[in-house]
Amino acid sequence: MNIVFFLIIGAIAGWLAAKVMQGRGFGLWINMGLGVIGAVLGGTLLEQLGMQVEGPIEQLLTATVGAVILLWLAGLIKKQ
Repeated sequence: MNIVFFLIIGAIAGWLAAKVMQGRGFGLWINMGLGVIGAVLGGTLLEQLGMQVEGPIEQLLTATVGAVILLWLAGLIKKQ
C-alpha cells in the first residue's frame, strides 16, 4: 500500500510543480513521473540536511519541491 500512496503523492506533486513553474511542464504523464522522481529527490535532500518528513502534507510538499527542481533542470536541458 505504501507504493500506491507514494505514486499518488508523486503524481499530485508533479501536477503541482507544473502549475508552480507556469507552463514549463512536459505534459501530464511526464510531469507526474517527474513528481514521483522528485519525491525521491526531495526526500533524499531533506534527509541529507538531517530533517525527517512525516505526514502526508509534508510528504506532498517535499515531493513538490523535488519535482520543481527536476522541472527546472529539465527546462535547462530542453533549451539546449
